Amino acid sequence: MTQTDGGASTPGAVVEALSALVDAIQAAFPTAETRVVASLVGVIVLAAVVVAAREIGPRLKARTEDRDLLIESVRAVVVTSSVVAFGLFLVVVWRGVGLAVGVLPTDTITGRAVVRTVLTVGLLVLATVTTRLTKRGIRDFGRRNGALSDHQTEITHHVVQVGVYAVALLVVFTVWGVNPGNLLVGAGFAGIVLGLAARQTLGAVLAGFVVLFSRPFELGDWVVIGDQEGVVSDITIVNTRIRTFDEEYVMIPNDVVTDTEVVNRSRKGRLRLNLDVGVDYDTDVDRAAEVAEEAMRGHDLVMSAPNPHVVLTGFDDSSIGLRLRFYIDNPSARKMWKARTRVTLAVKRAFDEAGIKIPYPQRELSGRAETDGFRVAGGEELPTAQGSAANTQTDGGGADRGDDDA
Repeated sequence: MTQTDGGASTPGAVVEALSALVDAIQAAFPTAETRVVASLVGVIVLAAVVVAAREIGPRLKARTEDRDLLIESVRAVVVTSSVVAFGLFLVVVWRGVGLAVGVLPTDTITGRAVVRTVLTVGLLVLATVTTRLTKRGIRDFGRRNGALSDHQTEITHHVVQVGVYAVALLVVFTVWGVNPGNLLVGAGFAGIVLGLAARQTLGAVLAGFVVLFSRPFELGDWVVIGDQEGVVSDITIVNTRIRTFDEEYVMIPNDVVTDTEVVNRSRKGRLRLNLDVGVDYDTDVDRAAEVAEEAMRGHDLVMSAPNPHVVLTGFDDSSIGLRLRFYIDNPSARKMWKARTRVTLAVKRAFDEAGIKIPYPQRELSGRAETDGFRVAGGEELPTAQGSAANTQTDGGGADRGDDDA
C-alpha cells in the first residue's frame, strides 16, 4: 500500500511543481506590455538558437569525421526542443493554461493527464528527430552505394516519415487509453467510401509508387509517353510532368504512364539516329555507301563506336533508298537535331564531290500515235469530223423519234 501511495503521490508532486512554476512565470509578467516584451525576447532567443545551430553544425562537421549523423541528431534535438519550449512559454505567459483549465472538465486536469501530455509531446519530438535522422541516413546510403537517386531518396524518406508518425500516433493512442482498433474500423469504412469516390485518384497514387520504385525514367530523361515527347521535369505521387520541345509542360497521370508504352531515349546514354537518302539508279551503290560512311565518321557529334553504317532500304520510284545509321552520346533533342543537320550537310557535300547524284522525283509522259479517226464495231474507220457529225445526227434523230413518240 505504501508503494502504491508513493506511486500515486508522484504525479501529484509533479503537478504541484509545475503549478508553482507556472504561477511564478505568470507573476513575473502581470501586464500585457510585459507579456509582449517577453514574447519578443522569446522570439529573439529562439531565432538565436536556430541560427547558432545552423552555423555551428557545418563547422563541427568540417572538423570531425564519421560523426555527421550524431551532429545532425544533436542539432535536430536542440532546435525541436527550443521550438517546443518557446511554444509552452507563450502558453504560460499569455494565460493559456488557465484558459485550458476553464474549457476542460476539472477531473481531466490530474497528474496522470499531465504525465500523458508530457509523454505525447515527447513522442512527437522523438518522431520528428527520428525522421530527420532517417532522412540523413537514407541520403548518405544512396550517395555511397549509388542505389538511390535524389528523387527516390526523397520519396523513401517520406514513406519512412509516414511510418514513424503512424507508429508514434498509435503509441499516443495507447498512452491516452484509446483503442486503435475502433479507429481502424472507422478508417476501413471511410476507406471504402473514399475508394469509391476517388478511385481514379487512388489508382494514380498507387501507380505513382510503381513509377518511383520501378524507375522507368528519372528526372532529366528524354522520354516518349504515348503521343507526348519531352524531358521529364518532375515526378510526383499523382502525376508526371514533362517539358516538350515546344516549351510546353504536360501533366500525365501516373496511371496513364503505367498503362502506356514508355520509350526512354536517353536511358543508355546514347541514341541511334536514322537518316534516309536516295541515289540515282545509275550510281554505284557500294561506292555511295562508302562515301556516306566516311562523311559520318569524320563528324565530331557522331560516336565512333558503334560504327556508323549504311543499309539499303529498297527501290523507290526515282532512286535507290539508303538509310544512314549513326549514334550520338548523352542524347537530347537539341543535340539530335544538330547532329541530323550536320550529318545531312556533310553527306550532301561528300556526294557532290564524288559526283553522286541525289535525284528528285521524275515522271516520263508518252502518248499514242494519232490517227485520222477511230474504229467502230463494224470495222469501218470514220474521220473525226464525220464521226462527230454522225453522232450529232444520231442524237438528233433520237430526239425526233422521241418527239414523234410523244
